[in-house]
Amino acid sequence: MARPRPVEFEKKKVVADNRRARFDYFLDEFFEAGIALTGTEVKSLRFGEGSIAESYAEVKDGQVWLVNSNVPEFSHGNRFNHEPKRPRKLLLHEREIEKMRNAVSREGMTLIPLSIYFNGRGRAKVELALAKGKKLHDKRDTEKARDWKREQQRLLRDRG
Repeated sequence: MARPRPVEFEKKKVVADNRRARFDYFLDEFFEAGIALTGTEVKSLRFGEGSIAESYAEVKDGQVWLVNSNVPEFSHGNRFNHEPKRPRKLLLHEREIEKMRNAVSREGMTLIPLSIYFNGRGRAKVELALAKGKKLHDKRDTEKARDWKREQQRLLRDRG
């Protein structure tokens, strides 16, 4: 049976994308969260800088934090510049935080950021997913299915 398509959020400008997450994890549930940023962090993100390749989110004391994300210092930030790898607070509803906390503690899932983007109103957002790690054989199956789909498209294109 085919998996249902994930919820798509209204993304205007994607700043950072975690492409490896879909290969390394089974993604289950998706959330959109705001980020508490300083002024120089917003300016740096608007220039398209930032990385969430090795980052994750954790629930601590009833709040969700984005850990290990890299937003480089703003070039004209002088003494008001920010620390590039500081933990950033994510803004979510209380019931969403509780759902995440339960899934992480009971079911052994992980909170993975998939992308950082600016929505239509110009607010910085993070797309989070509750995920379960894939084993090596699962990754091989994913790669095999992707190669077969590519081969199917090639065959259809050559015949048609």
